[in-house]
Amino acid sequence: MKETFFNYIQNLQDTITSKLEEVDGVGKFHEDQWIREEGGGGRTRVIEDGEVFEKGGVNISKVHGKLPDSMQKYFGVKDADFFACGLSLVLHPKNPMVPTVHANWRYFEMYDQNGDIVDQWFGGGQDLTPYYLFEEDARHFHEVCKQVCDAHQPEFYSTYKKKCDEYFWNAHRNEARGVGGLFFDYCKAQEDFTMEDWYNFVTGVGNSFLNSYIPIVIKRKDLHYTKEQRDWQEIRRGRYVEFNLVHDKGTLFGLRTNGRIESILMSLPPHVQWRYDHHPTKDSEEEKLLQVLQNPQEWA
Repeated sequence: MKETFFNYIQNLQDTITSKLEEVDGVGKFHEDQWIREEGGGGRTRVIEDGEVFEKGGVNISKVHGKLPDSMQKYFGVKDADFFACGLSLVLHPKNPMVPTVHANWRYFEMYDQNGDIVDQWFGGGQDLTPYYLFEEDARHFHEVCKQVCDAHQPEFYSTYKKKCDEYFWNAHRNEARGVGGLFFDYCKAQEDFTMEDWYNFVTGVGNSFLNSYIPIVIKRKDLHYTKEQRDWQEIRRGRYVEFNLVHDKGTLFGLRTNGRIESILMSLPPHVQWRYDHHPTKDSEEEKLLQVLQNPQEWA
């Protein structure tokens, strides 16, 4: 399973970066291949200063070895080895009318001292972070998510949409990071759903990503925007940074397993503002966004 899934994310990385370069028209991905001393490595691809994407990354990694003490405590195990691979992407567009997007699809195995698998699971999801709310964009993103979920289990969309709303919640701000999408983790074999079934579901979500996001980019990338709207985008990006550094489990896992720092922090946008006690104008489009972020909506 681990080699099958790693082959899948290698191909998916190629598919996604090729399409993003086509949409951008100017920016190209720069590739770094890196090695982790304790075992494994990865292939980081970053785009910067493009026509559409100000900064973005589409990264894959495959790491293995002894599970660090901090993670052994987290999982409640002792002297365990692990294998993890996944694709993680974040895209920060230049135009504030185009939303930021994040996605991640991953696979994890844990072994006993004899090298036998004692646990294995999939995780992942995809979520949308707009700066200006176009409701049809949120509906489109969620409808694509729902379609792929419905092809596997009828309750998946409502379950993983709710988990996404709960996970991407900036508790210290009492607001969501964005308008959500899907979030699933610890997807393990069950009597009626095998690891192969989970593989088909997770790869189905991965295959749906471009369809969920690219139509939105194409529709919004050439819209006019003002300096004030760009300022708002950068203020909201600050909330994105806060979530990733304070709450995000993927960031913490990478830091605790001696991952490559540049790849882990690739998700941070290049231009951000933190204004003291900033509040948008009453009844403005900016305030409309905040009201939605403070009260998660049903989009599909």
